[in-house]
Amino acid sequence: MLPSFTPGEDPGPDFGELMKRVGLRSEPITVGPSDAAAITHGTTCLAIRYADGVVIAGDRRATSGNWISHRTIEKVFPADRYSAVAIAGAAGPAIEMVRLFQLQLEHYEKVEGNHLSLEGKANQLSQMIRNHLPAAMSGMAVVPLFAGYDTKRGNGRLFQYDITGGRYEEHDYAATGSGSMHASTVAKLGFRPALSREEAVDLVIEALWQAADEDSATGGPDLIRKIFPVVATVTAQGYQRLEDEELETRSRYLIGRIESRRGGVS
Repeated sequence: MLPSFTPGEDPGPDFGELMKRVGLRSEPITVGPSDAAAITHGTTCLAIRYADGVVIAGDRRATSGNWISHRTIEKVFPADRYSAVAIAGAAGPAIEMVRLFQLQLEHYEKVEGNHLSLEGKANQLSQMIRNHLPAAMSGMAVVPLFAGYDTKRGNGRLFQYDITGGRYEEHDYAATGSGSMHASTVAKLGFRPALSREEAVDLVIEALWQAADEDSATGGPDLIRKIFPVVATVTAQGYQRLEDEELETRSRYLIGRIESRRGGVS
């Protein structure tokens, strides 16, 4: 049976407020210092603007301390048709946050009969990160990337966050996670206005490869196990994830170029 509210208590399109009104608000999660190494963490994620929208990508490795806990974790998700979110940090809370974010946007659309603006989506995610701050201060930080296609402006937009919920729009590229410094450097050197889809995809693949080469928590393309980064585009046509076949072809081409530069030594 669906809950009912008086006009003064109606939470409207705010799904988080609806959860509070029906008593489903969860208690803050805390962990001790000895538990921090056992928490599964995911890194690295990157987003780049290009001519038709944005491309967003994440590697597939998750670590628990110095252990590789998962080789095929997915860190890039559609938030709705015109936006995507990529996660870094404590994997469990991050995935839960994404699911609640997706539900919030779906709830808003059903109640209001229209999509929330891209600015509004970015603000909503900011609020969810801020509400997670007590857990973040206990070692379970979640630091996502948000990217989408602004149907009103007709272009792609990127947003970075900090653990307090601070929201910062980036105009060219953005990265998060332990390998973000290396990924950002590659993106900075390779970025130019109005990149094509193919150029943008090749750039994020190279950025993640170089990050994996320097950061042990970031996984590169695994040609033996056929594990490749999750890469998606968000354009006027909506969210679209690239197939592994295309990613394998582009990864092999990248490795070939790197071997050529090094004289055949990988």
